[in-house]
Amino acid sequence: MTFTLPPLRPEVRWSIRIVELDSNEVLLEHEPDAQLKTASVGKIFLLVEVARRLFDGTLRADARIEIPDAHRVADSGILYRFVDPQIAVADAGLLVAAFSDNLATNALIHLCGLERVRAVAGELGLRNTGLLDYIRDERGPEHPWTPSFGTARELADVMRRLDRGEIVSREVSRQVLDWLGSDADTSMLADALLLDPLAHLGPEYQGMVLRHKTGSIETARIDVGVLRGPRTGVAYAVGANWAVGDKRATTIDTMRELGEQIRRHVTGLARDEEGDA
Repeated sequence: MTFTLPPLRPEVRWSIRIVELDSNEVLLEHEPDAQLKTASVGKIFLLVEVARRLFDGTLRADARIEIPDAHRVADSGILYRFVDPQIAVADAGLLVAAFSDNLATNALIHLCGLERVRAVAGELGLRNTGLLDYIRDERGPEHPWTPSFGTARELADVMRRLDRGEIVSREVSRQVLDWLGSDADTSMLADALLLDPLAHLGPEYQGMVLRHKTGSIETARIDVGVLRGPRTGVAYAVGANWAVGDKRATTIDTMRELGEQIRRHVTGLARDEEGDA
């Protein structure tokens, strides 16, 4: 099918890229090299580092995380509500992927070292994408300008390489994708896929399997992922930033429209047709 770029509001800055998983053919793109704030999407690079350490033996999956007082945050996630937040490292990775958990994120960054986590994107060959900082309740002039940043070109490529087992190793890529399979935020592009937000590890609807990560702040929405269906598969990165007002409603409407085009492409099915699931 032919992809069509929806009308984009001029006050929202977009970076979009959708490619075939197997051939890397570009299906749709718009300003793919525009560098945006990507909110929590950069946590993917933290997950890569944690998975690498689990597989090279420098970190035990059942080791307990420590949460320094200086990096205690709430908001996104659920660990801050736990009676016992000293959970295992592997479970903290799952919370980061499933609920973009800020407290688990900061604990894992502290465990791995901020400079080491910052280095991951560069080691993967990325020039305009990465994770810069801890999650903070307040970001002042002494802190990096954003916790993470990126372009649709590079983020779509990261997701495609994860699917192909090319990020560090096949085992590391598989572990990161396994964690991302539990992402419960299907409010953006993935909303059009009609998946069960809490249970889509397998082909839950129309034979689709989704692995993705989202990011949300007051002035941004980002959704990056890989989606396989009975017909084909795609890697995608769709990000939006704005400076004034709250543009989430129209932004998410655009993301859903792109998601519907992706769903039709990978399944070859109308919304109400029975798939292979």
